[in-house]
Amino acid sequence: MWSRMQQSSSSSSIRGTEFQQLCGSWATLLNRVYGDPKVAVLMDSRIGQYLSSHPFLALTVLLFGAMGALPIGIFLSFALVTIVMSAVGFVFFEVFLLFVGGLTLLCVLSGIAVFSLVASIIFNALYVTISNILSRYYPQLTKQGKVLEDQEESKESESELQN
Repeated sequence: MWSRMQQSSSSSSIRGTEFQQLCGSWATLLNRVYGDPKVAVLMDSRIGQYLSSHPFLALTVLLFGAMGALPIGIFLSFALVTIVMSAVGFVFFEVFLLFVGGLTLLCVLSGIAVFSLVASIIFNALYVTISNILSRYYPQLTKQGKVLEDQEESKESESELQN
């Protein structure tokens, strides 16, 4: 039993020494924090004096600020990623729409070119065919027909004169 008491007293003295070291390091840390010029300005303000006189409220504000930083940071990260993705998506969507519009324009212009070529071929074929039919069956309608008629008339008149 005596050995237990000795162990207990020696362990409590070790704990006491550790506690004193912890308090000393805590006091050093607090002195360093209070020595910072920004903290000194805050502690000299009305809010700092009020929080200094109300430690429970100061601890509540500190915990709220520390615990609220993570959700606020996550939300801001989510908002930033959403904005970036929507901007990138908008750009890709616009590029896609421009590609589809350009492809549609290319197809329409190709169709118009093919239609123009086919219509030109058809109209030229009709022109040549109708011209040949008219010049064959109605030679007086063409300039060549008039020249031929004039030549025939002059030949007829020469042959009449010779007779």
